[in-house]
Amino acid sequence: MKPATLLSLAAFACMLGACTKLTVENYDQLRMGMTYNEVKQLLGTPDKCSDVLALKSCTWGNEARYVQVNFVADQVVLFNSSNLR
Repeated sequence: MKPATLLSLAAFACMLGACTKLTVENYDQLRMGMTYNEVKQLLGTPDKCSDVLALKSCTWGNEARYVQVNFVADQVVLFNSSNLR
């Protein structure tokens, strides 16, 4: 195959979700105290966020497979995941 064809196939695979940032490796890099922007750089744009008073809760993924991160004053205070493996 030509290199251009391989590159096109790789791009198509990424569009189908093969290049997700929702991985165990990225989850393992989350740390308490990280800012929202640092988490966003690591995991990408969240699928949903809600703000209640000083608490911001964001979820990457869906109900079956997700990472949820809670922020207070723009810093991570709690995070969890489900079905990343």
